Amino acid sequence: MAQVQKKSFWEQYKTPILMLGGIAVGAIIGVVSPEFGTTIKPIGDIFLNLLFTIVVPLVFVSITSAVGTMANMKRLGKILAGTIGTFIFTGFLAAICVLLWINIFDPSAGTTIELTTEAVGEAKTAGELLVSSLTVSDYPDLWSKSNMLPLIIFAIIFGFCVSASGGDESPMGKLLINLNDIIMKFVDVIMMIAPIGLGAYFANLVATYGPEIVGSYGYSMIVYYPLCLLYVVIFFPLYSFMAGGKLGVRRMLQYIFPPAVTAFATQSSAATIPVNKEACDNIGVPKDISDIVLPMGCTMHMDGSVLSSIVKIAFLYGIFDMEFAGAGTYAMAIVVAILSAFVLSGAPGGGLVGEMLIVSMFGFPPEAFPIIATLGFLFDPPATCLNSSGDTIASMMVTRIVEGKDWLVKAVAKKQAQGEQA
Repeated sequence: MAQVQKKSFWEQYKTPILMLGGIAVGAIIGVVSPEFGTTIKPIGDIFLNLLFTIVVPLVFVSITSAVGTMANMKRLGKILAGTIGTFIFTGFLAAICVLLWINIFDPSAGTTIELTTEAVGEAKTAGELLVSSLTVSDYPDLWSKSNMLPLIIFAIIFGFCVSASGGDESPMGKLLINLNDIIMKFVDVIMMIAPIGLGAYFANLVATYGPEIVGSYGYSMIVYYPLCLLYVVIFFPLYSFMAGGKLGVRRMLQYIFPPAVTAFATQSSAATIPVNKEACDNIGVPKDISDIVLPMGCTMHMDGSVLSSIVKIAFLYGIFDMEFAGAGTYAMAIVVAILSAFVLSGAPGGGLVGEMLIVSMFGFPPEAFPIIATLGFLFDPPATCLNSSGDTIASMMVTRIVEGKDWLVKAVAKKQAQGEQA
């Protein structure tokens, strides 16, 4: 452990400090000079677009190379089963946590909102929702960040075919491995401008939407934001301890900040995948596990969205003078929260479909949609932060399931033996 102890505080936390510094400067610009904050928006858009353009090839190549070069198909099955089990476990705990919280603090207390009529749109049937979530109707549609789950399924099948055709010894297997290395280098280049890009993006956000943070929605944010903080403080260390003991908690705390900051600022799980990948590599999560868990987590591991969805439902119940209580109502809220989180697809502002689902399945009038859409925007930063940084911790938990309780000790020892600064 000598090499780790030699690392100064600045060396360990330089990246998150610079990113937070950029966001802080951007927020100040947005408050002091909204016009300038709006003017520098293109700089933030360029950074975000660079992340978005690399995310689809990153997801496809990482999954196909992980599956295609995996000699042990039993290991793949264990990874997939562990991933889904972990997502269900943490999502259920998140739902229980928020239900307890909103029974203490009513998110709609003291709120006065003028209802305006707005079309909700036609809700999809369960069958249509299933088909559109898992597949696309045309090949070009696969290569969109809005269709992450169909891309993941396609990549897994493609990886199986690569494995059946020679695996890592085949020309395609070697190409995928090399492409994966190239893409990660590309991510390193993008992250060099992260403090500037995030600062510009946040300056525009504060300049444009700052006034909405106060007023009728203020109390709901006072309820929701501390809930997210509480979840992070209690459950993130708990999950990390389950994954790797005290060492797991230390490694999580050391590397979780860059993905958390990126997710909070960009409000996009997809844009955070490359940063999560670096965090997992630094922690010691095997590449074949993070290559599968992180892309799947982008659309399926939505603890923050489960928290926000149930708070939104409780908020609407209060607005329309309905009592949010009873086992049936709670069970329905959990199911709808998980479904609405599932269709977010990791895109910023992508919760509108999920919000339509909440309005239609609970039978709220169309006037409820603009209310919940506004809440969705205000809740999005911490929700995405929990979703995305939670993917890194989920990768640790899946590794514990696949490789046993000593996996992290062995991973750190291996890094030190290779002369890397862990």
